[in-house]
Amino acid sequence: MTDDARTRGLDRMQEVYGWRPPEIDSAHFATTVDHLFAEIWSRPGLTDRDRRLLLLGALTAQGRIETAEIQLQGALHNAEFTTEQLHEIALFLCHYVGWPNGTRLDNAVRTVAERLREDGEPRMRRLK
Repeated sequence: MTDDARTRGLDRMQEVYGWRPPEIDSAHFATTVDHLFAEIWSRPGLTDRDRRLLLLGALTAQGRIETAEIQLQGALHNAEFTTEQLHEIALFLCHYVGWPNGTRLDNAVRTVAERLREDGEPRMRRLK
């Protein structure tokens, strides 16, 4: 790990999720920040919205809705999708990853959107 990779990775995580994680002294944290965010999330070719959409599909297919909630929060925070679009994504995914997983994602969209409103998260900016 270089300090440059760590800084780039932490900065990129903040851009992607809207918050900066506390640093943890572990190999898992180092790989996540120094490689996944400093390198993979920073590559050209896909937008953050593209990456987020792929992640939502993959996580929903695996039934990892608790992890998908992190992506939903980031998507809403960064105005990559509206709440209505996320509900449409969940409905669409029901047909490809199973109704129970898609429904759980739909419920998670509602939960995350309500939590952000309660926390005073600013209204979503308009999509570009």
